[in-house]
This record gives sequence, C-alpha cells and structure tokens, in this order.
Amino acid sequence: MKLSRRVQQIKPSPTLAITAKAKAMRAQGVDVISFGAGEPDFDTPDHIKDAAIKALQEGFTKYTAVGGIDELKDAIVEKLQGENDVTYTPDQVIVNCGGKHSFYNLAQAIIDDGDEVIIPAPYWVSYPPMVTLAGGKPVIVATSEEKNFKLTPEAFQEAITTRTKAVVINSPSNPTGSAYTREELAKLAEIALRGNILIISDEIYEKIVYDGFQQVSVASLADDIKKMTIILNGVSKTYSMTGWRIGYAAGPPEIIAAMSRVQGQSTSNPTSFAQIGALAALRGPQDQIHVMMEEYQKRRDVTWEFLTAIEGISCYKPVGAFYVFPSVDAHLGRTYEGTVIKTSSDLTSYLLDEARVAVVPGVDFGMEGHLRLSYPIAPEVIQEGVRRIQEALNRLD
Repeated sequence: MKLSRRVQQIKPSPTLAITAKAKAMRAQGVDVISFGAGEPDFDTPDHIKDAAIKALQEGFTKYTAVGGIDELKDAIVEKLQGENDVTYTPDQVIVNCGGKHSFYNLAQAIIDDGDEVIIPAPYWVSYPPMVTLAGGKPVIVATSEEKNFKLTPEAFQEAITTRTKAVVINSPSNPTGSAYTREELAKLAEIALRGNILIISDEIYEKIVYDGFQQVSVASLADDIKKMTIILNGVSKTYSMTGWRIGYAAGPPEIIAAMSRVQGQSTSNPTSFAQIGALAALRGPQDQIHVMMEEYQKRRDVTWEFLTAIEGISCYKPVGAFYVFPSVDAHLGRTYEGTVIKTSSDLTSYLLDEARVAVVPGVDFGMEGHLRLSYPIAPEVIQEGVRRIQEALNRLD
C-alpha cells in the first residue's frame, strides 16, 4: 500500500516518542529520569475536576456546537479583554481539541499549496509538519543564543517573499523559554503589516513567566495589528490540563469561521465535559496559578544553575515556559567506547542508554548542537538528572 506523499514528508513527534520510550523503560523497572514531556507535573485543580464530574453526572455528554459552547466562548472573550487588553466577539473565537489542533485547523484554513510560513528556529516541533500537511512551505529562520533566540526585524524582512503568508511568533517559547518585549513585537508587527503577512501568535505559555517579565499579546498593540493576528492559546499549561485537550483561537471572523468548517469535517466539537472544566478554569479561582509559577521559577533556577556548572555547556536563562535549551556543541565529536557522538540525537541516545536520562535533541527543534530539557519535575529529581548527565559527559573521550 502506497502512502500519501504528504504523510511521507513528516515523522512522529519526537517529544512524544522520547516520553513514550522513557515510560516504557520505567514500566520494565529501569530507573529513568525524564526531561522529555512538555507538561506540568501538578494535578488539575480540584474545582476544575469537580465541574467536569458534575457535568458528567448531569448528562452533559452529547455533541455541542462545533466551535465550542457559548458559555466557554464568552469566558474566553472576557479573559482576552481582561488579561490581554484585546476585544473580540464570540464569533471571533473557536474552541479546539488542544493547542496543537488550533494550529492545525488554522494551517488548513489559510494555507494554499506553495504558501510560505516563516518559522523562527528553534521552534516547537509540530509547526513545520503542520504547515507541510496543509501544502505550505515552512521557511525556517535561524536565531541565536547570543540574541536570546529571538527573530530580529532584519532576519524577518530578509525571509519575506511574494509567497509569504504568515509568520509564527511563540512567546514565551518552546523550546527556549525566550519571550518578546512589547517593543520587539511592535517592530515585527510593523514589518508584517507592510507585507500583508498574518501573525500567528502562540501564547500557550503566557502566564508562565519569571523575574517580573511583562507578557504582551501582539494583538493588543493596535487595531490594524489585531486584524492581521490569530491568537492561539489554551488551558493545558496554565491549569495543568494537558490531557483535557482544550485549546482555543481568536482572530478575524472569516478565519475563525474557516477553522470551524475544517473542524466540522474532522473532530467536530471538543469533548463536552472537558469544555465545562475549561469554563471552570477560566472563571474560577486563579490562586493555584501563582503557586505553580513560583515553583516553576525555583525549578528553572535549579536546572539552569546545575547545567551551567557543567564544563562545555552554555545555556540561555529562560524568562518563560518551563524548558531550557542548553548548547552541547563542545561535547559533539567526542567518543564513547569507540563510537563517535556526532549529533544531538546521538547524544540523546547515549544519555538515555548510559545515564538513564531522557532529553530531546535540539535538531528536532531546528537547531543542532542543543538539547531540550523540560523541568516541571521535583527539584531533587532535577538535581539527580543533571548529575547523571554530568557523569555521562565526563565518561566521554
């Protein structure tokens, strides 16, 4: 059976593959420390679970409107106005089956064959495949650790062609934890407006910020920018609801309507009672968020301090999200028992096999010579994991 060309161009999600392998090893009794999964280790707050349980008990288990229930859309509109200073109406909002689904539906709705989407690297692993599946061409623009892994106005302008349809801005970023200031966003938005380029603003980590960083939604900068922006967000990271699969998008009504048509012919509505849980998350107590954010900052500090103490490793200190993206270039080309560790993928395999530590290779995020570590795990486990990494690196010739 011959598979389609489009599916042959993509590969399984590396983060999910690494996480699955680590879980399988643990199931076999192997003591593996995993920095692979991009999800909080906190439980979903009780009031959210209680709301979903109540919905189940009351029989809220049927189809809903394709783009989400009215009450949840209203809550999203209120959230965007109150927290992000950007005004939408319910017809400018769609609820999807997770943040990944939001991006997928958007790509299907706006991209024609050959359209180009500018994606700064390092990037979240699923951006390029989802553009490819829509028939588009991912245009990867490299950033650097020296410039805090941010797309510069000059690099953005240089990447634009007559086929450029959109640019992706992920702030705070997976995998680097970098985030754009208001001034930086304004400069990028000005270029996008001049080129009639849509801005895809992935804000899923918006509340996970450190050291007083002021998170800004690019859509809030001006009305003309808002008209060219699609905000992607969800409840997965902020409320520790990854498995609930509720994301949402807000943007121009014609784009949101197109996304709804795509969704209507694929998944239909997001899970009914999960929407009730998301409604409770957005309208319920928010104090748990601050507890989680304080803990993430402590874990960031531990991870960064221990990693940068290892000879040959440099690492940007994140201002958001819950990842670090250390450079391991100095350790590539070294050998273990006669085998040369040439790439970040080789190093990842070595660390899993020899140190029992799961990390994700930087090449899967579009930047060789780095590793991604996700740190929503207990500080003592972080310390032990980094200690194992250091010992394994010390064994290389």
